[in-house]
Amino acid sequence: MKDLKSRTKKFAVDCWKFCHRIPHSREYNAYVNQLIRSSSSVGANYRGAQRAKSTADFINKLKIVEE
Repeated sequence: MKDLKSRTKKFAVDCWKFCHRIPHSREYNAYVNQLIRSSSSVGANYRGAQRAKSTADFINKLKIVEE
């Protein structure tokens, strides 16, 4: 499980670095903001799933991550 936690964190950081290289213009800002939010939410939702109260709750929270 630690591997997935570190991979989700690395994914968010890599997306942030990628977005940093995209030109800052009005037409790209919405895409950049959405990519940063969605890439970091994967890790946040996974870490939230780690705090599940039961196995069923854990599976349910992982399904949210999958979406």
